[in-house]
Amino acid sequence: MGMLATLISGLASGETVAAVHRARTAAIVYGIAMAGALCGLGFLVGAAYIWTAMRYGSLAAALGFGAGFLVLAGFILLIYRISAGSRARRRAQRRNADMKAIGITAALAVLPSLLKGKGGLGVILGPAVALAAYAIYRENVKSDDSDESERK
Repeated sequence: MGMLATLISGLASGETVAAVHRARTAAIVYGIAMAGALCGLGFLVGAAYIWTAMRYGSLAAALGFGAGFLVLAGFILLIYRISAGSRARRRAQRRNADMKAIGITAALAVLPSLLKGKGGLGVILGPAVALAAYAIYRENVKSDDSDESERK
C-alpha cells in the first residue's frame, strides 16, 4: 500500500513527468552527440583511406580497409559469443535470487494468518520439512553432476 501511495503522490506532484522529461532530454542530447562522434569517426576513416591510397595505391588501400573491417566485425562477434554464456549465467542467478526473495516475502506475508488458523504450526511445518528435503535432494544432485563433469 505504501508503494502505491508513493507512486500516486509522485504522479500528482509532477515528479514523474519531470523525470520523463529529463530522460527524454538526455536521450536527445546523447543521440546528437553520438551522431557527431560517428561523423567524426567517418571522416577519420576517410582520411586514413586517402593517406593509405596515396601511399600504396587505391586498390591496395580498398583491399586493406575491407579486410580490416571484416576482421574487426569478426572479432566483435567472437567476443560477443564468448561473453554470451556469462551473461546467461548472470541472468539465471538474478532470476533465481528474485524468485527466492519473492518466495520468502510471500511466506512471511502468509505466516501470521497461518499461525492463527486451525492447523497452526502443523500447516507451517509440513511444507517447511518438504522444502528442506527438496533442498537436500537438489544439493546431492548438484554434487553428483559436478563430479561427473570433473571426471570427463
